Amino acid sequence: MKKSLLAVFALPLIFSMAALASFATQNNQPTGALNQKSVDRIYKEVRHELVMLPFYGVFDNLAYKVDPDGTVTLLGQVSRPILKSDAENSIKRIEGVEKVVNNIEVLPTSPNDDRIRRAAYRAIFSNDVLSQYQMRAVPPIHIIVNNGRITLEGVVARQMDKQIAGIQANGVPGAFSVTNNLAVEEQDKKNEDKKK
Repeated sequence: MKKSLLAVFALPLIFSMAALASFATQNNQPTGALNQKSVDRIYKEVRHELVMLPFYGVFDNLAYKVDPDGTVTLLGQVSRPILKSDAENSIKRIEGVEKVVNNIEVLPTSPNDDRIRRAAYRAIFSNDVLSQYQMRAVPPIHIIVNNGRITLEGVVARQMDKQIAGIQANGVPGAFSVTNNLAVEEQDKKNEDKKK
């Protein structure tokens, strides 16, 4: 009796899985793959969830990628360990996310790095040209300090802003090096216009 009952429940499941695989093959999509609309929606929701994290700030850099199979990979650096786990937990709840790979690096705690963070923040955002970027909830310029090395991440409007941020960061006492990874919106727009 138990064997026949199991077969009654298993058989419809096998047929529905076969139908799903057949449908995915006909539409040239691997089984379990999301369509582009779903991937775009997940991108937007992941960004929203990360920006809304309560401890996410100027000294953290969060990045991500979404794969068609529903896997979200989290990248970047954070100054507080709680932010790494909060980011992962908030992404797991998004509809369509099958798996979260958390590759966020937790920066080591160091009084010297904390001093350099504060000095770099003052140097960058006290500048008249760059002070406009400070007024947002999450400033678009992120200052990552790891063992005395400063990395600037994020986006600025003009090439001049990127250069000024780099100059200001290079003037911070005690910093061993500065890497300026700031992207420039102005250049991105020009590149898009050239493609058209």
